[in-house]
Amino acid sequence: MAGDVKHDYHLVKPSPWPLLASLAMLVMVLGGAGYMKGLWFVPQGAWWGPLPGLVALIFVLIGWWGDVLKESRQGDHKEVVQISLRYGMVLFIASEVMFFVAWFWEFFEMAIYHTLRANPEHSDLANPALEPLLKWNEWPIAQINGAAVRPFDPFHLPLINTLILLLSGTTVTWAHHALQVGDRKSAKIGLLLTIILGMAFTALQVVEYSEAGFSYDGSIYGSAFFMATGFHGAHVVIGTIMLMVCLGRLMAGGMKPDKHLGFEFAAWYWHFVDVVWLFLFAFVYVAPHIVWGPGAPGVGH
Repeated sequence: MAGDVKHDYHLVKPSPWPLLASLAMLVMVLGGAGYMKGLWFVPQGAWWGPLPGLVALIFVLIGWWGDVLKESRQGDHKEVVQISLRYGMVLFIASEVMFFVAWFWEFFEMAIYHTLRANPEHSDLANPALEPLLKWNEWPIAQINGAAVRPFDPFHLPLINTLILLLSGTTVTWAHHALQVGDRKSAKIGLLLTIILGMAFTALQVVEYSEAGFSYDGSIYGSAFFMATGFHGAHVVIGTIMLMVCLGRLMAGGMKPDKHLGFEFAAWYWHFVDVVWLFLFAFVYVAPHIVWGPGAPGVGH
């Protein structure tokens, strides 16, 4: 309790949430692997594969974050604790950055060294285990079912999505600043606009996927494209949910101008999502369009 605190630090009581969250994520990942390749309890193509783990993870996070809110209301989050929480969020975002760095590393290796990787002088392509290396010759995509595939035009839907995300970055900043100066009405409006823009981005991404002339497993570019934009889309959905929670707390009278770490962290996360998309837009959409041209065999529709 707050009255028992003799120092500025908060010693967390034993909690089941970290272990339960790890188990839920393990089940979700195994379900996702089953959906893509088939696993002993999840047949290939079973859309429900990741759902049990996802549902369990949602319940775990509700309980975990609920405990964090209780600690804050009890006065356990002193200034030193808030600094530690900020460091934790910075490290979390840094880990997310490294995930996308790893993907970009692989993407650039495919784009620059694809002919070298598929060269028989450097690989024993007669080995059946190395047969997938032949796919590296088809960069980004030669053809599908005998028909050349055109690149996505980055200046249609991708550009609209880029403008939507950039605009959402300004609205979430407006909402954060409004809360800092005590203007709760403007903070609510800014948050609501950001949520709407995030949902619009996700909807347009789904439309774009439906128009793609290639699939996840049709080529190495297709795998890279859907993995990168799909994971980014998942981050957008997660960020949108975080902002919805912040809006709900704001509507319920929570959060103060001098104490709103949850909103602050959600805003940081949203800006991170914005920046990652700018890199994706530049290298996944614009670069192939410039290098291979809209009429060349490439990526998209």
